Amino acid sequence: MTHALSPREVFLALVSGVAEGRWEELPDLYAEQTHVVHPFDPRRAAALRTRDELREHFRPKGTGPGLQRRATNITIHETADPEVIVAEFEYQGTVTDTGEPFSLPGIFVLRVRNGEIVSSRDYFDHFTAARIRGRLDTLMSLAGHDR
Repeated sequence: MTHALSPREVFLALVSGVAEGRWEELPDLYAEQTHVVHPFDPRRAAALRTRDELREHFRPKGTGPGLQRRATNITIHETADPEVIVAEFEYQGTVTDTGEPFSLPGIFVLRVRNGEIVSSRDYFDHFTAARIRGRLDTLMSLAGHDR
């Protein structure tokens, strides 16, 4: 009998998987039916509700600059609900095309049941994310600002 991963273990597997580009493994961290939202996303993208939608979300698109990154400054807060954690962290790294260093802060509020993410609210600095991916103009146009 194997034990289910704890919310802490699932979070650490998620951020290390993203940092290491293990995209095909990431959907397996989520329940078949899940609810993943990015509340600060300026595009107001719809929630990701299934493992298949997450598989598509994590599938490399082949566009944008290469990034080398690692998850750092990790602080995991446990809550009164044993299924829920709040995790603060940063992806620190380098844009491989330019050598530009970056730090991308994030906060995840995860609910993990039986070792799988059943819901997640992922808060990121979308301004920094757009800048390091060379998509700042697109983000500004979504926000209704011209440079």
